[in-house]
Amino acid sequence: MITTKILFKDGIDKRKDFLVAQNVFNELVTFMSETETQNRLADTHKLHAKSGEIQEIILSKTMELGFTSEKNGLFNNLSVKQLRPDYFLKLDNKSGIIMEVERGKTIANNMDLLDIWKCHICKEANFLFLIIPNIRQTATGQNIIFNTVERRMSTFFKTENYTNVDGVFLIGY
Repeated sequence: MITTKILFKDGIDKRKDFLVAQNVFNELVTFMSETETQNRLADTHKLHAKSGEIQEIILSKTMELGFTSEKNGLFNNLSVKQLRPDYFLKLDNKSGIIMEVERGKTIANNMDLLDIWKCHICKEANFLFLIIPNIRQTATGQNIIFNTVERRMSTFFKTENYTNVDGVFLIGY
């Protein structure tokens, strides 16, 4: 089952780039909710699976939506030039979407926080699509991922904590 949440700054919900990002998000969620996609995700999302295996499932849809895989050059103006998002979509001259697909290290290695930081420092992106497990099976049990990431990300959408990221779109698989 797909779980979603959109976190955004006050007052941007009528802005054109936000509405475009929301439409792209809705198309991706619809694709990920289809029975065939759900079955592939369920078959793949097992102990020791890699995020690249999850990316393969959604690759055709991300390309159809106009995303570029592992876009180079987004961080050339910074000392961390080697950073690359999993996917990037330019919306207009001032706006874009970084999409990151996570699996095992989402909260264990704070990858969700790295992803929002990456979007925060990228001059070409102000929206983050974060595709994460709802629950991650481990050798010793389960970790609830989606709710933890939602709680952590919501901190950045309190007025006093705003960053350069205007919205985070969470998709739990």
